[in-house]
Amino acid sequence: MVLTGRWALLVVLGALPAALVPALLGTGAGDGGGDGAAGWLRWSGVLGWALVVVVLVVLDLVLAGSPRSLSVRREEPGAVRLGERTAVPLVVENSGGRRVRGALRDAWPPSAGVVVPRAGRHRLDLPPGERRRLVTDLEPWRRGDREASAVVVRSVGPLGLAARQRTLPAPGRVRVLPPFTSRRHLPAALERLRQLDGSASVQVRGQGTEFDSLREWVEGDDARSLDWRATARRGTPVVRTWRPERDRRVLVVLDTSRTSAARIGDAPRLDAAMDASLLLAAVAATAGDRVDLLAADRSVRAAVVAQRPPALMPALVQAMAPLEPALVEADWPALVAQVRRRMPHRGLLVLLTPLEPAAEAGLLPVLASLTALHTVVVASVADPALDVLAAQRGDGPGGRRARGAPDAADAYTAAAAERTRLERAAMTALVRRTGAVVVEADPEHLPPRLADAYLSLKAAGRL
Repeated sequence: MVLTGRWALLVVLGALPAALVPALLGTGAGDGGGDGAAGWLRWSGVLGWALVVVVLVVLDLVLAGSPRSLSVRREEPGAVRLGERTAVPLVVENSGGRRVRGALRDAWPPSAGVVVPRAGRHRLDLPPGERRRLVTDLEPWRRGDREASAVVVRSVGPLGLAARQRTLPAPGRVRVLPPFTSRRHLPAALERLRQLDGSASVQVRGQGTEFDSLREWVEGDDARSLDWRATARRGTPVVRTWRPERDRRVLVVLDTSRTSAARIGDAPRLDAAMDASLLLAAVAATAGDRVDLLAADRSVRAAVVAQRPPALMPALVQAMAPLEPALVEADWPALVAQVRRRMPHRGLLVLLTPLEPAAEAGLLPVLASLTALHTVVVASVADPALDVLAAQRGDGPGGRRARGAPDAADAYTAAAAERTRLERAAMTALVRRTGAVVVEADPEHLPPRLADAYLSLKAAGRL
């Protein structure tokens, strides 16, 4: 049972006259017995009005429709990208014999981002035997599965004094996909791929290319591309055209260990790594290569295998959506075993892992064995805040010394940031010595640089 604001208002409106009128009558009685009679009248009036209010509340509860007679069913909302809005329908049916008036609250967690109506509250007016379709607009601000387990129904009586309230089970889930903000770089990467593929320029032979077709010679063609047998048959010069090799294996490995939980700006490193891997997968799939995904730390968290366009990108975002960093160290020997099992032949291995000094003991010992068989690219999300902290020495244009307030904390902060940058540079040099290609950039620039590294390796025939 829930008491409404009308109940409190009714109590106040009735109790005040019941208490004041007998007091006024008692002052004019003229004898000592009048005060006792006035007090008795006062309290009897108050208690009488309270009894009336209780009777009205009980009557209101009896006449209110029962929330138990309602059945709730959710319609499948599907998936939504992070930052976008989606509508979640809810069908409520009244199988009882009384009208249910009141409110319904669709109880989504705060991270689901309820937009309309506020806090998921809907007005409810449902006659017997009818149903209503209520829609809650969500704009999630966290990636992953946002789940709701129930709705709360409050059925108000005809007098509006009291209400019946009950929680009804209504399980539902909205999968929030990675936003793929780097897709704005996709047209530029595909244009470079077309130039590499020869669609936008004259195809020439080079390392990492395979025979495509024959065509007549035009001025400016390389004489070394002449096909003498075809020329002899046709009687006119004929040249061979070449294109980059296709159907190469690309395995993207996402490190979901504790180092990927560090926040860069408003999101963890793992989200930036996902964004870069999505852009790389889109470019590689367009280039005709086979792209697989493996997300792991001490165990495999997600895997996408043997998917081709157009099913590849939906499979990738669905696999990445529920991923969260695990506060454990990465088991690199076990991860290498997974890589060898999934890609036994030569291909491109892309490791999206932070190049932290802590990774020296785990990543470096196994990296040489990977570069001996595959072309390895290590992509790391850099923290732009390090550059800002390193510049705050107190004596620069933005330092405190320039504003007349020198502080030794700036110097210590800058020294710590500079030391961290030197350690990362040393780690990067060690990784490059193993033969791996290193791509390190902030979350905004990492996706296009990783795509450029892939296209450069493809043009050089190193896949």
